[in-house]
Amino acid sequence: MKYPKSEQYDKQFLLENMMGPNALKILEELTEGIKLTSDMKILDLGCGKGLTSIFLAKEFGVQVYATDLWITAAENFERFKKLGLEDRIIPIHANALDLPYAENYFDAVISVDSYHYFGNTPEFMDTKLAPYIKPNGIIALAFPGFKKDYHNNLPSELLISWGAEDLDTFHSCKWWHELLSQSQTINIESISELKCMEEAWQDWLECDEEHAINDRASMNAGAGKYMNLIAIKAKKL
Repeated sequence: MKYPKSEQYDKQFLLENMMGPNALKILEELTEGIKLTSDMKILDLGCGKGLTSIFLAKEFGVQVYATDLWITAAENFERFKKLGLEDRIIPIHANALDLPYAENYFDAVISVDSYHYFGNTPEFMDTKLAPYIKPNGIIALAFPGFKKDYHNNLPSELLISWGAEDLDTFHSCKWWHELLSQSQTINIESISELKCMEEAWQDWLECDEEHAINDRASMNAGAGKYMNLIAIKAKKL
C-alpha cells in the first residue's frame, strides 16, 4: 500500500518520535473516507509525541487538541512550535479517564496506538469520551490487536518480548465489536483490520527506542502472524 502523505515526512524525525507502530501510516489509512475540514476541532487522544497531531494539522488544517498523559504539554509545545504549528495544535497534559474539556466540544476524536490502554472497559466510551463529542461527531480509533483471542494459550513467539500482562490489552475485532456494541451513545460504522500492519510495525522496529528494541525479538520470530492493527469508525448519536 502507498502512503503519499506519510512519506513526505522526514524519516529521521519520525524515528525519533515514534512510540509504537508508525502512527502516520496508520492515521493515513484510518482517515480514508473521513471528511475532516479546517473548521473542525479534533481531540487527538493519546497523541504521544504529537506525530498524529502534526499530521492532522498539516494535512487537514484542523484545530487539534494534542492530549497525552505520558508526554508533557511543554515538550510537545516545543515540537509543534519548531514546525510552525503552535497556532493549530494545543498541547494538553491529561489523563484519558479525566479529560478537562467541555461537553459536546469536539467535532471528532481520533486516537492512534493508544485507545486499547484506556478504552477497554464497557463504561469508558459512554462516560469518559462520548460526552465531549458533538452529536453526529466522528470517532476514529486505531491500535494493535490480535487476530483472535489467544489469552488462554499465548503463542511462544509473543512471549519472547512480552509477558502475559503486557498483552492484556490486545484483543480481536470481534472482542472490540462486542465491547463497543454495549455503548448507548455511539453507532459503530466499521471495525476492521488495517492493511498497513506489516509496514507500520517494521518502521517502529527500526527505531533505537528501548521498547522498539525489545519488540524486535518477538516480531522477528514471527509474532506478527497473530497480530493486527484494528480500525474502528463510529459516530456519536
